Amino acid sequence: MNVPNKLTLGRLVLTLLFVLVFFSQVRFRETIALLLFSAASITDYFDGKIARRDKLITNFGILMDPLADKILICSAFIAFVGYHLMPAWMVIIIVARELAITGLRLLAASRNVVLAAEGYGKHKTISQMIAILSVLLLLSYPDWGDWARPVFGFRVFNDSWLAWFTELAKWLAVFFTAFSGVMYLWRNRQIYLQDM
Repeated sequence: MNVPNKLTLGRLVLTLLFVLVFFSQVRFRETIALLLFSAASITDYFDGKIARRDKLITNFGILMDPLADKILICSAFIAFVGYHLMPAWMVIIIVARELAITGLRLLAASRNVVLAAEGYGKHKTISQMIAILSVLLLLSYPDWGDWARPVFGFRVFNDSWLAWFTELAKWLAVFFTAFSGVMYLWRNRQIYLQDM
């Protein structure tokens, strides 16, 4: 098994650990979850970079890399609903988009058509990761001691700047997720319209 595929499998393991820790009662669980999600996000960057650089692209990687990304992202957002950190309707939009695009790619693959990722999809992924990291940071920093409160808890309009930033990040993640999904479905409509 090559290095990019090991990183992809590692991301799946880190996702499982992230969920287990997030729903546990261990001390500093939010900080540990933040570190696990950050590590998983880093593997997402490096597995693709290494695969392209060293020409290690495999069928396993083509299938599992985007699937591991979606499992990581959706797991985090679904976990947030469980703790009322994000409205369910926002998460439904995000998960529905990921399932729809995965379905479209599978339909295209059944016709020997490979659908490449688009620029909007990259913006979507970045906005989702920023939203998740900001939620985890907002939960974590109160446990970091007195030094963290002035940095992350600086108040703007009766709330910390990080709380405002997190709320904005969630809305942007939903917007980019929905917009990129609509654009992707529209640009590749010939694939599914053939069967209608």
